Amino acid sequence: MARVKSSLAGKTALVTGAAKRLGRAVALALAREGVNVIVHYSTSASEAEATAREIRRQRVKAWTLRADLAEPAQVQGLFAEALKVAGPVAYLVNNASVFAPSRLTDFTAEELQANVQLNALAPLFLARALAAQHRAGAVVNFLDARIADYDREHAAYHLSKRMLHSLTKMMALEFAPLVRVNAVAPGLILPPPGKDEAYLRRLVNTNPLHRIGTPEGVAAAAVFLLRSEFITGQVIYVDGGRHLKGCVYG
Repeated sequence: MARVKSSLAGKTALVTGAAKRLGRAVALALAREGVNVIVHYSTSASEAEATAREIRRQRVKAWTLRADLAEPAQVQGLFAEALKVAGPVAYLVNNASVFAPSRLTDFTAEELQANVQLNALAPLFLARALAAQHRAGAVVNFLDARIADYDREHAAYHLSKRMLHSLTKMMALEFAPLVRVNAVAPGLILPPPGKDEAYLRRLVNTNPLHRIGTPEGVAAAAVFLLRSEFITGQVIYVDGGRHLKGCVYG
Protein backbone atom coordinates (compact mmCIF):
# COMPACT_ATOMS: atom_id res chain seq x y z
CA MET A 1 0.00 0.00 0.00
CA ALA A 2 1.40 3.43 -0.94
CA ARG A 3 2.43 5.68 1.92
CA VAL A 4 0.25 8.80 2.19
CA LYS A 5 2.36 11.95 1.98
CA SER A 6 2.34 13.96 5.20
CA SER A 7 1.20 17.58 5.13
CA LEU A 8 4.51 18.41 6.83
CA ALA A 9 6.68 16.79 4.15
CA GLY A 10 9.28 18.89 2.41
CA LYS A 11 9.38 21.57 5.14
CA THR A 12 12.30 22.22 7.48
CA ALA A 13 12.23 22.13 11.29
CA LEU A 14 14.70 23.35 13.89
CA VAL A 15 14.64 21.17 17.01
CA THR A 16 16.67 22.41 19.97
CA GLY A 17 18.39 19.84 22.14
CA ALA A 18 17.77 17.25 19.44
CA ALA A 19 20.86 15.14 20.05
CA LYS A 20 19.20 12.89 22.63
CA ARG A 21 16.24 12.17 24.87
CA LEU A 22 12.94 13.88 23.93
CA GLY A 23 14.51 16.16 21.35
CA ARG A 24 15.90 13.19 19.48
CA ALA A 25 12.51 11.45 19.55
CA VAL A 26 10.86 14.55 18.07
CA ALA A 27 13.53 14.94 15.40
CA LEU A 28 13.14 11.32 14.29
CA ALA A 29 9.33 11.55 14.31
CA LEU A 30 9.52 14.62 12.07
CA ALA A 31 11.91 12.85 9.73
CA ARG A 32 9.40 10.02 9.36
CA GLU A 33 6.88 12.69 8.29
CA GLY A 34 9.23 13.79 5.53
CA VAL A 35 10.52 16.89 7.35
CA ASN A 36 14.10 18.05 6.97
CA VAL A 37 15.58 18.58 10.43
CA ILE A 38 18.18 20.94 11.87
CA VAL A 39 19.59 19.12 14.90
CA HIS A 40 20.66 21.67 17.48
CA TYR A 41 23.04 20.65 20.27
CA SER A 42 25.27 22.31 22.83
CA THR A 43 27.80 19.75 24.06
CA SER A 44 26.58 16.43 22.62
CA ALA A 45 28.30 16.58 19.22
CA SER A 46 28.65 12.84 18.65
CA GLU A 47 25.03 12.16 19.65
CA ALA A 48 23.86 14.97 17.35
CA GLU A 49 25.72 13.46 14.41
CA ALA A 50 24.23 10.05 15.20
CA THR A 51 20.74 11.56 15.25
CA ALA A 52 21.40 13.31 11.94
CA ARG A 53 22.56 10.06 10.34
CA GLU A 54 19.38 8.33 11.45
CA ILE A 55 17.28 11.18 10.10
CA ARG A 56 18.96 10.89 6.70
CA ARG A 57 17.98 7.23 6.56
CA GLN A 58 14.41 8.52 6.16
CA ARG A 59 15.56 10.14 2.89
CA VAL A 60 15.28 13.67 4.20
CA LYS A 61 17.98 16.24 4.93
CA ALA A 62 19.62 16.81 8.29
CA TRP A 63 22.10 19.35 9.59
CA THR A 64 23.78 19.69 12.99
CA LEU A 65 24.30 23.13 14.51
CA ARG A 66 25.96 23.93 17.81
CA ALA A 67 24.89 26.81 20.05
CA ASP A 68 24.93 27.53 23.77
CA LEU A 69 21.41 28.81 24.38
CA ALA A 70 22.56 30.24 27.71
CA GLU A 71 24.24 32.94 25.63
CA PRO A 72 21.75 35.38 24.02
CA ALA A 73 24.09 36.15 21.11
CA GLN A 74 24.37 32.46 20.27
CA VAL A 75 20.57 32.12 20.28
CA GLN A 76 20.33 34.76 17.57
CA GLY A 77 23.25 33.23 15.73
CA LEU A 78 21.63 29.78 15.75
CA PHE A 79 18.61 30.87 13.75
CA ALA A 80 20.72 32.91 11.36
CA GLU A 81 22.94 29.89 10.74
CA ALA A 82 19.88 27.67 10.30
CA LEU A 83 18.63 29.95 7.54
CA LYS A 84 22.05 29.94 5.91
CA VAL A 85 22.43 26.16 5.77
CA ALA A 86 18.81 25.06 5.28
CA GLY A 87 16.79 27.97 3.93
CA PRO A 88 13.41 28.99 5.38
CA VAL A 89 12.45 27.27 8.65
CA ALA A 90 8.78 26.33 8.87
CA TYR A 91 8.75 24.62 12.26
CA LEU A 92 10.49 25.26 15.58
CA VAL A 93 10.47 22.83 18.50
CA ASN A 94 11.86 24.45 21.67
CA ASN A 95 12.90 21.36 23.57
CA ALA A 96 16.29 22.26 25.10
CA SER A 97 16.20 23.08 28.80
CA VAL A 98 18.17 23.05 32.02
CA PHE A 99 16.83 21.09 35.01
CA ALA A 100 18.87 21.76 38.13
CA PRO A 101 17.70 21.32 41.73
CA SER A 102 16.86 24.54 43.59
CA ARG A 103 14.56 25.66 46.40
CA LEU A 104 12.62 28.90 46.69
CA THR A 105 14.28 29.50 50.05
CA ASP A 106 17.83 29.50 48.73
CA PHE A 107 18.19 29.80 44.94
CA THR A 108 20.40 32.67 43.79
CA ALA A 109 19.58 35.40 41.31
CA GLU A 110 22.12 33.83 38.97
CA GLU A 111 20.38 30.44 39.15
CA LEU A 112 17.02 31.99 38.34
CA GLN A 113 18.51 34.02 35.49
CA ALA A 114 20.15 30.91 34.01
CA ASN A 115 16.86 29.00 34.06
CA VAL A 116 14.89 31.89 32.58
CA GLN A 117 17.44 32.45 29.82
CA LEU A 118 17.55 28.84 28.63
CA ASN A 119 14.00 27.71 29.40
CA ALA A 120 12.03 30.84 28.47
CA LEU A 121 13.99 33.58 26.72
CA ALA A 122 15.83 31.35 24.24
CA PRO A 123 12.52 29.84 23.04
CA LEU A 124 11.04 33.34 22.75
CA PHE A 125 13.95 34.74 20.75
CA LEU A 126 14.01 31.74 18.41
CA ALA A 127 10.26 32.00 17.88
CA ARG A 128 10.60 35.72 17.16
CA ALA A 129 13.23 34.93 14.55
CA LEU A 130 10.91 32.37 12.95
CA ALA A 131 8.06 34.89 12.89
CA ALA A 132 10.38 37.53 11.39
CA GLN A 133 10.55 35.42 8.22
CA HIS A 134 6.95 36.55 7.53
CA ARG A 135 6.06 33.07 6.36
CA ALA A 136 3.53 30.51 7.58
CA GLY A 137 4.99 28.40 10.36
CA ALA A 138 4.44 26.75 13.72
CA VAL A 139 6.19 26.56 17.08
CA VAL A 140 5.94 23.89 19.77
CA ASN A 141 7.36 24.76 23.19
CA PHE A 142 8.20 22.05 25.71
CA LEU A 143 6.79 22.74 29.16
CA ASP A 144 6.49 20.35 32.10
CA ALA A 145 3.36 18.75 33.56
CA ARG A 146 4.47 19.96 36.98
CA ILE A 147 3.68 23.57 36.08
CA ALA A 148 0.06 22.72 36.88
CA ASP A 149 0.92 22.43 40.57
CA TYR A 150 4.34 23.06 42.12
CA ASP A 151 7.81 21.53 41.89
CA ARG A 152 9.40 22.73 45.12
CA GLU A 153 12.65 20.82 44.47
CA HIS A 154 13.29 22.73 41.21
CA ALA A 155 11.88 26.16 41.99
CA ALA A 156 13.94 28.21 39.50
CA TYR A 157 13.16 25.69 36.76
CA HIS A 158 9.49 25.73 37.73
CA LEU A 159 9.29 29.52 37.48
CA SER A 160 11.00 29.54 34.09
CA LYS A 161 8.61 26.93 32.68
CA ARG A 162 5.64 28.87 34.05
CA MET A 163 7.06 31.86 32.19
CA LEU A 164 7.29 29.83 28.99
CA HIS A 165 3.68 28.75 29.48
CA SER A 166 2.61 32.40 29.57
CA LEU A 167 4.85 33.22 26.61
CA THR A 168 3.23 30.42 24.62
CA LYS A 169 -0.17 32.09 24.96
CA MET A 170 1.25 35.55 24.28
CA MET A 171 3.15 34.43 21.19
CA ALA A 172 0.08 32.65 19.86
CA LEU A 173 -1.64 36.04 19.81
CA GLU A 174 1.28 38.19 18.73
CA PHE A 175 2.53 35.97 15.90
CA ALA A 176 -0.90 35.16 14.43
CA PRO A 177 -2.12 34.74 11.78
CA LEU A 178 1.00 33.42 10.05
CA VAL A 179 2.60 31.53 12.95
CA ARG A 180 0.85 29.16 15.35
CA VAL A 181 2.34 28.57 18.80
CA ASN A 182 1.45 25.63 21.05
CA ALA A 183 3.09 23.55 23.75
CA VAL A 184 3.54 20.01 25.01
CA ALA A 185 3.86 19.34 28.74
CA PRO A 186 5.44 15.91 29.37
CA GLY A 187 5.01 14.11 32.66
CA LEU A 188 6.61 10.84 33.76
CA ILE A 189 8.54 9.93 30.60
CA LEU A 190 12.32 9.74 31.16
CA PRO A 191 14.35 9.74 34.36
CA PRO A 192 16.40 12.89 35.00
CA PRO A 193 20.12 12.60 34.17
CA GLY A 194 21.77 10.47 36.82
CA LYS A 195 18.57 8.59 37.69
CA ASP A 196 17.42 5.21 36.38
CA GLU A 197 14.16 3.46 35.47
CA ALA A 198 13.60 2.57 39.12
CA TYR A 199 13.23 6.29 39.85
CA LEU A 200 10.29 6.44 37.44
CA ARG A 201 8.68 3.25 38.73
CA ARG A 202 8.56 4.70 42.25
CA LEU A 203 6.49 7.59 40.89
CA VAL A 204 3.87 5.80 38.80
CA ASN A 205 1.18 6.43 41.40
CA THR A 206 1.57 10.19 40.87
CA ASN A 207 -0.57 10.02 37.73
CA PRO A 208 -4.09 8.55 37.40
CA LEU A 209 -3.01 6.03 34.74
CA HIS A 210 -0.31 4.61 37.06
CA ARG A 211 2.22 4.14 34.29
CA ILE A 212 5.19 5.66 32.51
CA GLY A 213 4.85 7.40 29.16
CA THR A 214 7.20 7.15 26.19
CA PRO A 215 9.32 9.65 24.24
CA GLU A 216 7.47 8.52 21.12
CA GLY A 217 4.16 9.53 22.70
CA VAL A 218 5.51 13.00 23.44
CA ALA A 219 6.88 13.29 19.91
CA ALA A 220 3.50 12.28 18.48
CA ALA A 221 1.83 15.11 20.40
CA ALA A 222 4.37 17.61 19.04
CA VAL A 223 3.84 16.38 15.47
CA PHE A 224 0.07 16.60 15.94
CA LEU A 225 0.34 20.25 16.96
CA LEU A 226 2.62 21.09 14.04
CA ARG A 227 0.18 19.44 11.65
CA SER A 228 -3.02 20.93 13.09
CA GLU A 229 -3.52 24.17 11.20
CA PHE A 230 -6.47 25.47 13.27
CA ILE A 231 -4.93 25.02 16.72
CA THR A 232 -2.93 27.72 18.47
CA GLY A 233 -2.29 28.75 22.07
CA GLN A 234 -2.92 25.25 23.41
CA VAL A 235 -1.04 22.91 25.75
CA ILE A 236 -1.21 19.14 25.46
CA TYR A 237 -0.33 17.39 28.73
CA VAL A 238 1.33 14.05 27.96
CA ASP A 239 1.38 13.06 31.60
CA GLY A 240 -1.11 10.27 32.30
CA GLY A 241 -3.46 12.85 33.81
CA ARG A 242 -1.04 14.10 36.48
CA HIS A 243 -2.05 17.74 35.95
CA LEU A 244 -5.61 16.90 37.00
CA LYS A 245 -4.62 16.03 40.57
CA GLY A 246 -4.31 19.54 41.95
CA CYS A 247 -3.41 23.10 41.13
CA VAL A 248 -2.02 25.91 43.26
CA TYR A 249 -2.78 28.53 40.57
CA GLY A 250 -6.55 28.55 40.96
